Amino acid sequence: MAESNICKDVIKVSVSGFNSLSSDLTELILSILPLTSIVRATAVCKHWHSIVTSSTFSSAVAVTRKKPFLFLYGLNNIFPRNNQLLAFDPHLDKWLNLPVFRHQNDSSFMGCNGYYVCTSGSSFSFCPILSRDVHVTCMLNCPRLNPLVGAFYDKGCELPRFIVVGGVKFVGGLVDIEDGLFVEIYNPHCGCWENCSPLPADFRNGNTSQSLSSALFDGKFYVYGIYSGFVSTFDLDTHVWSEVQTLRPPGLLFAFLISCNELLVLAGLCNDHRGVSFNLWSIDDKTMEFSELAIMPAELLACLFDGHQEDYNFASLKCVGLDDLVYVFNEERHMNYTACVCEISNISKCSWRRIPDLPVPLNHFHKVTSFCSSVSIDNIVN
Repeated sequence: MAESNICKDVIKVSVSGFNSLSSDLTELILSILPLTSIVRATAVCKHWHSIVTSSTFSSAVAVTRKKPFLFLYGLNNIFPRNNQLLAFDPHLDKWLNLPVFRHQNDSSFMGCNGYYVCTSGSSFSFCPILSRDVHVTCMLNCPRLNPLVGAFYDKGCELPRFIVVGGVKFVGGLVDIEDGLFVEIYNPHCGCWENCSPLPADFRNGNTSQSLSSALFDGKFYVYGIYSGFVSTFDLDTHVWSEVQTLRPPGLLFAFLISCNELLVLAGLCNDHRGVSFNLWSIDDKTMEFSELAIMPAELLACLFDGHQEDYNFASLKCVGLDDLVYVFNEERHMNYTACVCEISNISKCSWRRIPDLPVPLNHFHKVTSFCSSVSIDNIVN
């Protein structure tokens, strides 16, 4: 609401009036506008364009624009032209239609830490979100679909590393159902994939992104069984897996592990003596002990479903998050992908709200992929 008022005030001020301001003050004002307004500002005059495309402006935006977007990618298996990519901007409180990232329909599309990622039986590619600068790596040592993927940086390095965990393995173009525990890390310096210690065997029965969730937290890549409750961490420095533990609060049906600022958060559906609820727990990353952080208001949970509270009706519930936001949505089309968000301002205060419905017209999808990521202004204006 505050940003909307700022936009209205900015519109009332003439460009000539803005030109009388110092460049630092103009940069500050522009940096707190919604991203779509910043893009429009680049076309107003050369002065504004030079400010928005400067390196200092990107840093200013990073300070004021920390809230991550929710991305939903709808895949149509029959007509690829009907694929659709939408993003919810929490600053603007609005869904945006984005250009579709072109890829083979038999590949897996996902996003992590500011990048679109695409894996298939023959290739791995990545691209900064909202950029057209696509990078294609050499083939994975073990090509697979639906793996867990994380992006991270070495100290002092601008190029990302990618960790690929699990997934459906291919041998000679055929699916190998026997082994999907492979772990590889992409080294951007030599442009090759390094084999690492495999995912612990406890995850063998559910080794894809459909059964696992992941989180990058404090130099470790966490893997969590959505239904099993198994959890293990991969140290990104030593490349060693921790002992598998069980993280399962009482009454938990399924859950997702999320990295939220300085908190490791477990978000999941619970059915206990209080009835069905969607809960957030803060997790001690040293002991794996949990404490209740927040419970979604009952009226919001009711909005996510059609009124029937059998356990199987909740299976379409998905959850992603980053920094201070946790998004929860229903991936069923007949529910119009209804979603809500929880903002974690501190351990003692969490605020829930429903987010606007998706824009229409909405194409028909056979599969929906979701992820949460920050967005860099550099990828939009440069």
